[in-house]
This record gives sequence, structure tokens and C-alpha cells, in this order.
Amino acid sequence: MVIQVPDQIPPKLEDGFERVRREVGLPDGFPRAVLDEATWVARVPRLDAEDLSDVPFVTIDPPGSMDLDQAVHLERLRAGYRVWYAIADVGAFVRPGGVIDTEARARGETVYLPAGTVPLHPRVLSEGAASLLPGALRPAAVWRIDLDADGRTVGADVRRAMVRSHERLDYAYVQAAVDTGTADGVLGLLAEIGRLRLALERERGGVTLPTPEQEVVAGDGGYRLEFRLPLPAEAWNAQLSLLTGMAAATMMLDAEIGLLRVLPRPHADDLAKVRRVARALDVPWPDGASYGAVVHDLDPKVARQAAFLHESKVLLRGAGYVGFDGEPPRLAEHAAVAAPYAHVTAPLRRLADRYATEVCLAVAAGEPVPYDVRAALADLPGIMAATGRRAGAAERACVDLVEAFVLRERIGQAFEAVVIDVDERRGDGQVQLADPAVIARCDGPLVLGEQVTVRLTRADPATREVRFAPAT
Repeated sequence: MVIQVPDQIPPKLEDGFERVRREVGLPDGFPRAVLDEATWVARVPRLDAEDLSDVPFVTIDPPGSMDLDQAVHLERLRAGYRVWYAIADVGAFVRPGGVIDTEARARGETVYLPAGTVPLHPRVLSEGAASLLPGALRPAAVWRIDLDADGRTVGADVRRAMVRSHERLDYAYVQAAVDTGTADGVLGLLAEIGRLRLALERERGGVTLPTPEQEVVAGDGGYRLEFRLPLPAEAWNAQLSLLTGMAAATMMLDAEIGLLRVLPRPHADDLAKVRRVARALDVPWPDGASYGAVVHDLDPKVARQAAFLHESKVLLRGAGYVGFDGEPPRLAEHAAVAAPYAHVTAPLRRLADRYATEVCLAVAAGEPVPYDVRAALADLPGIMAATGRRAGAAERACVDLVEAFVLRERIGQAFEAVVIDVDERRGDGQVQLADPAVIARCDGPLVLGEQVTVRLTRADPATREVRFAPAT
């Protein structure tokens, strides 16, 4: 789910967003002690790092982003490629156990709401001194990852360095450059390496779902809802983040200390159910093909395939974190990545990434992991689980509110929809509308994957409930 923040918010919706914030317990502003410390450390970060400011890094993010976690530079080698991946060094500003860290532990992650973000760190850091903004000299954790001609990792290292982003790009610009044949240098290599890494993901059984993102977009003095398919450039860029996370996980497992992002393999019963859904919807699933290979070429604009993609998400539920200090955990793999994986590339927005990065920096330097970092590893999985649930609840509630608000004056109208879920026990299901981009409950009887005409029976912003019934 993606939210684009408007310049002005209709008062009733603003009240509703504030109610959501209170209901789920999101903080309102930062304590004065946190702001004071952030203002101070923004002026005096730890800068004991080598100078890599001559490496021509660029950032690639959505337009208007200010919390820039990553910058990239790519090189072609004689026998492969070199990926330079700079990650904002939040540890140069925030000390474990300090007041900023204590507040970050309570927040866990940045929460993106239509009325604006609830940031993990004060903006003087997350959108200022620690952000990899163009033209600014910044401390970073810089990964250097060498790949062979097929895109496979042959070596990885990370160290602290001072970097300077030379340009801020967005995905549409990158995609247009590639599509028009004008992409050269880093952008040409991004497409080349991204495609190689996607092929390797498919080979090892990894999963990237080709599902559209539901967006809340401001315009014409109000809101509209849209489904947006990510651009290929976003997938290529995501592969570099995954590459770095996999390198970090390998480094921590070898050192027998760290923090992994894990997802168990699907339960046999769930896999069998999804295979039955595929047969019922005429989605091909060849013998021996992995789930990732099956979904790779599906088109969410095709009704039956959209329903299958929605139903099959059950196979990707249950992700979490595991910290270890000593023998590696029994579950050390992320099933959707099909490899060990760690979150390290978004420390401005996610607490776990800073701690995992500190582990990797110490290991790569041949130094002991700092005591305060080591001591936090056992608590971080629980912190991230609790704050992640809160963030998800807030974001979902805000989308529900906007859906009800957008539809509130259209009770009784008919809409074209696709049945993406059927609950036989309850006798209802979920339908997905194309215009407006709404997913909501619908009374039965329903047939999974069918295109249907439904009539809006309820749209209540107060309860954030939207409901449909089959049109007769």
C-alpha cells in the first residue's frame, strides 16, 4: 500500500486520520529531550570513516522523498559487475541506549499515513543530516559487492565511509531512459544487473508477486484511490536491496551473530489448497514448478489470475525477525527470497536495519560486535513484531477510511468487480473494483475469479466499513 501525501486534507478526513492515529497508539511528535539530542548530533556526527565522496552515487526513490536511505553506483568489470551500495549511517548519529534510540525502540518503523508520516527518527536526522540528499557529504555504510557475469555474488564487504550523492532520480525517469534507449552508465547497468538478479531469483525459487499497489492519491481538493503496478525499474532497484540483504545475512551467519528476516516455507496444507485454487481458476502450475515460477508471468489485470494472486498470498504469511548470538537459528531462510536474508537497507525507516548494519560493520572490520548492539539482538524481534502490527493496522484503517469516504455518496450504485476471495463458512467474500480502486466485503453467493456486477450497500466513514452485494 502506497500513500501520496496531499497539500490539503478535507477536514472530516483529517479528523478520521487523527482518530486512527489515537486508536492504534501512534505517537504524536517527539519528546523535547529527543528533539534536543537529535539537533545536537545532527551537527556532530561520528565521521571516523574513509572518503568515498568521489564515487558518483545516485539515489532512486519516489518523487518528493526526503528520507533517502540508499544510494547506488554500478560498474562493469572484466568478468562481471561491481555494486556499490551506500546506506545511510544512522549509527553515526544514534547511540544504542540514548534517548533517540529509546524512542526509536518504541516506534519501530516509520508509518506512512495520508495525513503525513509518523517518522522513526526526528526529521532533522531522517530528512536532513542522515539522509543521502544530493550534493551533501554524508556518513554511510558502503557495501561493495562483486558479481560474476551471471549476476551471482562472488564477494562482499562493507565499511564506514563518507559519500556524496551526485543526483536524485525517480523510478519514472529511470524507466523512461531504459525504454527509450537513452540509459547509459549506472542506469543501463541497473537494468542489466536487475534482470540477471530476477532470473536468479526465479531459478532458486524466490517470489516477487506481480500485484498492484493500492494508492491513496490527493487531487481536485480531495482523494481518489488507484491500483498501480510497480515499474520494472522498481523491481531492478529492489533486487539490489535484496542482494545487499542476502550478503548481510551470509556475513552474520558465518560470524554466528546477527539479526535475520525469516519466513518459514509454506505448510503442506496451504500449498495444497493454493494448488487447488490454481486448478479451479485455470492457472497453469506445471509439475515441478515452484510457486515463484508460477506467479512470475501472471497478469493481475486478468480476473482469474488476480484472484489467484490474492488467494496465494497465504503462502507468504508469517515473516518475522530472529536474533542470534552463537549457534545460528534453525530457521535462517526467508522463503520468498529463497535464501538467508536480513533487513539492512532502510535504517532511516526501520529500527532493525541499524542494528543489523552495526553487526555487519563490526564483523567485516574484524572487530567485536559492540556490547550494546549484541545485548539488543534478543529483544529486537519482539519490538519489530509489535510495532509492525501497529503500523499495518494504522495504514489499513486509513485506506478503509478513504474507501468509505470516497464511496459515501454512491450507495445503491452498481460497479464492475472481480471476486478475489470467497469465505464459504461466512457465505461472503471479497471483491476488487477497478474504478475506484477498492477492495471490500461482498455478500454471497460468489464464485472465485468471476467478473461480477455488485451494488454498494454500505459506505460509512465513521466505522470505516464498505460493503457490497451482487447486483440483481
